[in-house]
Amino acid sequence: MPKFEYTTLAQRYTARFPLLTYVGTQVNFWIMANVLLVIILNLQQRIIDQSLNTSIAVKFESILLIAIISGIFYGISLGLSGYYLDRSSFGKLPLGEIIVFKAGGSLILLTILLWLLQILLFNSSTASLFYIPGLIFNEGSWRYLIYLLLIYYFFMTLIISFINQVNRKYGPGVLVPLLLGRYRNPREEERIFMFMDLKSSTTTAERLGHLRYSAFIRDCYGDINEILFPFRAQVYQYVGDEIVVMWPASEGLKNHFCIRFYFACQDKFRDRRTYYTKTYGFIPEFKAGLHMGKVTAVEIGEIKKDIAYHGDTLNTAARIQGVCNEYNKDFIVSDCLIERVGENRRMTTEDLGMILLRGKTEKVRILSVGWCVS
Repeated sequence: MPKFEYTTLAQRYTARFPLLTYVGTQVNFWIMANVLLVIILNLQQRIIDQSLNTSIAVKFESILLIAIISGIFYGISLGLSGYYLDRSSFGKLPLGEIIVFKAGGSLILLTILLWLLQILLFNSSTASLFYIPGLIFNEGSWRYLIYLLLIYYFFMTLIISFINQVNRKYGPGVLVPLLLGRYRNPREEERIFMFMDLKSSTTTAERLGHLRYSAFIRDCYGDINEILFPFRAQVYQYVGDEIVVMWPASEGLKNHFCIRFYFACQDKFRDRRTYYTKTYGFIPEFKAGLHMGKVTAVEIGEIKKDIAYHGDTLNTAARIQGVCNEYNKDFIVSDCLIERVGENRRMTTEDLGMILLRGKTEKVRILSVGWCVS
């Protein structure tokens, strides 16, 4: 299977099953964390046996079963709570408050987990299922076990939270190829880029003032982000009042996702017209340019690492977006992309002719695109 397919499949699955993907990822992390703890404790017990010339017949399978069950319970609980909290008004709280709140929630969940584990180990009706010959749990040993689990879970929570944040930064399916060094050396990929720029941004900034304008841009980007997964889009960059969205070519062309995405964003803003009108006095409008072609992807930076894309494709997409005002159009697409994406009875196009974009030596045919709902 080609390397690029992992990222594509991961993004497809995340787009189709966002909740299941998020919860499943947390479950997998915590199962692995618990299994690692069991392995470490088992090896430690063997070291002690060899050092003291003793032999304690530990029922490894029982301990492993407890670890897996605990990982499933803890992962599902944290996954469900984290998923819905991040998508509610909770996600707009300051980062410090979010960390404290989640830490408190994790502590409550861990307390419940330890309480259930205590019932399994000490209840006469279930203790036989997890009986470990040669070992007797008493109040003292159970207290030290709690200390061990609290310390271990605390540090594993930090590690897993870090992985989650990195995964959110790069998007689904990118972290693993990044860790494997896929982008350490430049590699060529075929991608679609859309440059979306806020219309009348200077006038809007003067009208709102810089603080309310920043809040306005934040809300716009928040609504656009809710449209990403259904249309398999990824955010490449936020540049002031401009957002750059991209797709692997195979993903963006499928079902006209790269075309429909722009109009889905417009529909989202209209659905939220009451909020925008009440809060800012108007509904946001974006103009966009869309183009596809070969680009070079490479990991850059030392202090702040990122994946950068270079090539004429990005320049052309940016230039296409730049002529929207000149032609009084909201959405302009290159002819080569229209040929690749194919016709659709809902899509309307207007040929704007061949133009020489600023900084280019060859003319490009561009078209204005519309989309009929019915």
